Order: sequence, then structure tokens, then C-alpha cells
Amino acid sequence: MAFKYLVIVESPAKAKTIEKYLGRNYKVVASLGHVRDLPKSRMGVDFENDYQPDYITIRGKGPVIKELKKHAKKAEKVFLAADPDREGEAIAWHLSFLLDLNNEEENRVVFNEITKDAVKNALKNPRHLDENLIDAQQARRVLDRIVGYHISPLLWKKVKRGLSAGRVQSVALKMICDREKEIKDFKPEEYWSLEANFLKKRSKFKANYYGLNGKKAELPNNEAVQAVLEKLDQSGEFDVKKVVRKERRRNPHPAFTTSSLQQEAAGKINFRTRKTMMVAQQLYEGISLGRGGAVGLITYMRTDSTRLSETAKAEANELIVSEFGEEYAASKPKKQQNKSGAQDAHEAIRPTSASRKPEDIKQYLSKDQYKLYQLIWSRFIASQMKPAVYDTMRVDIEQNDVMFRANGSKVKFKGYQMVYSESKKEKDNMLPELEEGDSVKLDSLEPNQHFTQPPARYSEATLIKTLEENGVGRPSTYAPTLETIQRRYYVTLKNKRFEPTELGDIVNQIIGEFFPNIVDVNFTADMEKDLDAIEEGKKEWIEVIDQFYRPFKEEVTRAEKELEEVEIEDEPAGFDCEKCGSPMVIKMGRYGKFYACSNFPDCRNTKPIVKKLGVTCPKCKKGEVVERKSKKSRIFYGCEHYPDCDFTSWDKPIGRDCPKCDHYLVEKNTKKQSQVKCSNCDYEEAPQK
Repeated sequence: MAFKYLVIVESPAKAKTIEKYLGRNYKVVASLGHVRDLPKSRMGVDFENDYQPDYITIRGKGPVIKELKKHAKKAEKVFLAADPDREGEAIAWHLSFLLDLNNEEENRVVFNEITKDAVKNALKNPRHLDENLIDAQQARRVLDRIVGYHISPLLWKKVKRGLSAGRVQSVALKMICDREKEIKDFKPEEYWSLEANFLKKRSKFKANYYGLNGKKAELPNNEAVQAVLEKLDQSGEFDVKKVVRKERRRNPHPAFTTSSLQQEAAGKINFRTRKTMMVAQQLYEGISLGRGGAVGLITYMRTDSTRLSETAKAEANELIVSEFGEEYAASKPKKQQNKSGAQDAHEAIRPTSASRKPEDIKQYLSKDQYKLYQLIWSRFIASQMKPAVYDTMRVDIEQNDVMFRANGSKVKFKGYQMVYSESKKEKDNMLPELEEGDSVKLDSLEPNQHFTQPPARYSEATLIKTLEENGVGRPSTYAPTLETIQRRYYVTLKNKRFEPTELGDIVNQIIGEFFPNIVDVNFTADMEKDLDAIEEGKKEWIEVIDQFYRPFKEEVTRAEKELEEVEIEDEPAGFDCEKCGSPMVIKMGRYGKFYACSNFPDCRNTKPIVKKLGVTCPKCKKGEVVERKSKKSRIFYGCEHYPDCDFTSWDKPIGRDCPKCDHYLVEKNTKKQSQVKCSNCDYEEAPQK
């Protein structure tokens, strides 16, 4: 079919959605992401010629580019509609070069949402390619290449092959290693609490020890607790000395940025960072809603802006009034202040239409798409609602100069919490009606010993939050950064918390000693500010690269001279190789530890390290059940004699048989509890919390 205009986007899903909005004069095709990049086999940066990058066509993209060129020759005009950010601008620039387009023409179109109005409006108002955006992305690419391709070979030579180093990933690794050191060095300190249960007529309520003579005091040990107890007449009455009633407001959070979406999706719907971004991409590019066809359900999902358009606010206001009443709609929605350094190129993440409620389109969405869309929709609507209002009450109770304090609250007006509740829900904590001068009876006293806890290891969500707070990285970098440090086996994720591996510790120590700026949070944050300044046209990208490279090159030279080879000593495995009789050792591999023959390379025998459960295989009755991992890293259980015995189970066998049918029992785990069930019949034991 003949066409006049060619529109090029990155993905086929995006192309399909957009083509639906345009008439027969338009053809929409996908470049399938980047088409040119720096070569993988060499540095690809000309240090003698102002750090000019040597871009080449990405291997395998030849047929795609050939097809694009064929379509471009037929078109009267070509529109470049890659994503509305630095990376998208760079993709458009590379396409313009390969297709030999006229840079004097206005052929760049950008839209923050894939809706009919947004796409058509963008095509009516094309612009020139933004050289500042292109330079900012080019500077980031060259900077990352310089760091990676200088430090990585040092790690290959001195530690082991296959390792890598990068600007943001090195900072993330350092944070994880530093936190681990804090945990190891932590010395717990003892402290006590004293909880009292008081009675006012038939109403019982709790209060906590506050202090002496109206001043707050700590209880560092049991001696301090006993001293307080000695002052009290536990059978006597206690006086209500002070009652403070207040009204407290809790404001809604702004609509999501990329990092806040990743954090909230982890806490509320248990999504890993990569999964959140993958599902968000699907919602952005378009979902087929029955006869209506595909439509983009959310705005662009890589953003650190909390800004919302006036149109979006008005639409949300209209829905809030119709669904909940005028008293819930914020008369003047609070203008959200972007954090320092946030790029305001586009809006926060929000639904493309407030009236498209999650439950109305649930039938067209997958389970994961529905969960994420509901999260984004409800957070956006809540951001345009009035605060939640609480009635609070604080009561000070005394006897013999010993003060206890009780706090109570109840929801007076739910406000935005009608649609969105925090990760930590606040329950009503009602106190009985008390007035100053009242007397109450003591029902019980409960002293409890505690010890201070070390800081928690980072989860994906808390690491992203810390990186963002320190100005390290940008929305598009968080997910690939966390993926890289796990793929390189620098860290492992145990119980959803990051722990550095021995390899990660070694890499962190080397980079920290010889390249201190690379792992310095402030230095990396300042570099992000320089990239922003390039985008805003305030700095030249070549100047920024030069200021970084000159001292960095000296650090590389010093490291090459002073860095000695690091030996990762092999641990004895405790048994001999069944092939040659030499002792087996435990080696560190790219994906973790494994057994290998010490007689390598003459003997190349290797074995995976498996965790035995101490349970006999229910099928062959000879081997032991061991823990294994699937290709997607999901844990399952199988016989150690595989493939001779093919027993497998997703649930953990416990070594007992069902009293009802004699099949083996397994332990099934949920988030809150574990329960023993039969693998065959309906027998189950009481759950253990």
C-alpha cells in the first residue's frame, strides 16, 4: 500500500499502537532499539581527536536498516519518533545519519504518552534534533566506555576474566560492601522498655515509660528498670497529668517517578526492579482493549519529574468529584517540587486517562499488568485528593514522679486514602475518654530487654532509593545496574537483600584503592550534574570528558604498575576426584562456587555444589534430595542421582510420609507462614507462623 509519511519508533508494539491512530498516508515501522553503537571489540574513542566516538552499525541490524532505507526512499517525509529522553534522541540521531536525512528539516517528534491526541499533535509539531540532548547521551556513552574499557582489562589481568567495572555499578557495589562492613563491625547495645497496661473503668489501654520528673529518660539496663519499679506503688492509683488533643494531616505522595515506582512496586506487589520496568514498558507501548484496539495506558515510564499537566489534573479532579464527592478533591492541588537535578522534560508516570479505571479494563490485562496499572492509577488519583485527617490524643500519666505516655489516633477524614494506602497501614488506636486530673489503675507492667540492631542490608528498593537520594545514576540506569552486579556475581540476593560475594569484595577493594573517584558518591553525583549541564547547553561535552579523563588516565597508569595479581585461594573440598584421584577444591566461578579437580588442566572434572536436605529420595530410596536451581533461578528439589533418578519437586520434602496415603510430605511456604502438606492427597498439618 502506498504511503506518504514514514514514522520510525523503537519497538513493534509501539509501532502497532501508533499506526492505529494514523491514516493510510502513514507507515509506522520499528528500528528494534539502537542501530549504531561503539564497537565491542575495542575502545572506539579517538583520544587524539577530541574523544570522538567511532560508531559502527550494530551486528545483526543490517536487514533492519536495509528495510528502513527502502521505506525511507518511498516516503515524502520521515519522522523519527523514538522515546522522549536522551537515549531516544540519540537513536533518532543515528537513524538520521544512516538514512541520510536532512538535518535542516524538522523531523523529530516526541510524545509523553501514546494516545491518539498526543501522537497526532506531535506529528503536527515536529522539531529539529536536539543537539544538546544528543551530546549529553554521547558524553555518558563515551564516559562509561572510558571507565569500563580501562578498568575491566585490569581486573581480567589481575583477578579473573569476564569481570567488568562501570561508573554507577561500582558505586552501587561499594554501597553494598560498606553496608556489609557496618553489619560485621556492629556491636549491639542493650536497652530496656517498660510497657504499662492501665484501666479506666472497663477500658484497657497501653502506655510506655517516658521518664522521671517530666523529663525523658532511657532505660539502659535492668538496674535502671528496677529503680523505676521501686518508685512505683503498683496497687495505687496513677494520675492523668496532661491530655493533648490535636488534628494531624497526612498529605498524599506525588505521582510516581521511575525510582519511586520501582520502590513501591517492590513493597506493595512484590515486583523485582527489572519486572517493574518490563511491565511498565508494555503499558506505555500499548495494550489491546478489545474492539478499541491497542492504546498506551500510561505516560513515559523513565522520568524523575513529578510534574503533571493541567489537563491531567482537571481530568483527575472530575473523576474524584464524581466518584467520591467534592469534599475529596483538592481544590488547589499541591504543586509538586522536583528534586534538585531532576530532569523536567516530561511528566510523572500517570495513566493516560484518569477515567480508565483499573477494574474496567482488568479483562484485557495480564495479572502483572493489572497490578502495576492499578498501582500507577491509584497513586495518581490520590495525588490530586485532599489529605487524610487524624484526631490524635496524647496522655501523660504519673505516679511518684514516674511518667508514662500513651498515644492514640483515629481517622477523622480518609481523604486520599480512599484510593491509596501507604505500605505501612495506620490502624486506629483509640484511647478511652480521659481528662486532666483523672485517676487510672495499673493492670500490669511488662519490662522487656532489647538490643540495638545493625543496619539492614539493601534490598533492590532501598538501594535505588539511596542511589537516587545521592544523585547517582538516572531513571534508566537503575534496573540494568542492579542486574549487572548480580550477573557478574559481585553480589547475591538472599532473602531479597544484597550480600557482596568474595569476588565483589575484591573488585570493590581494587577500584576503591586505585580509582577512588569512580566509587566516590559525590564525584559520581557531580558527573551527573555535568551531564545535565550539557543537556541544558551550559557545558561542552568534550570539555567535561577531558576534565575527567586526564586525572583518570594517571590513575590507570599507576594501577597498571602497582596492582599485583590477586589470588583467590581454592578451598579444599574434602574429597578426591573420582576421575584421577587428585584432591577436589572449591573454586570461584562467574556464577558462584563449584567443585573442580586440583589437577587442572590435566583433569577438567567439575561438579556443582549442591545443598543436601538430609532426606532420602522418595522415588529411588537410594540417593539424597538436594536443592537445585532452574534456568530462571527458581529453587526446586531433586535426587542427587539425576539423571538416573528423575525425582523433582517445587516444594521441599521433609522426610516424613503422609499418615493418610503414605506419599511424601512437603513444606509449602507463603509470605507469612509455612505449612506441611501431602504431595498427593488433601492431608495438611497446622501452619507454622
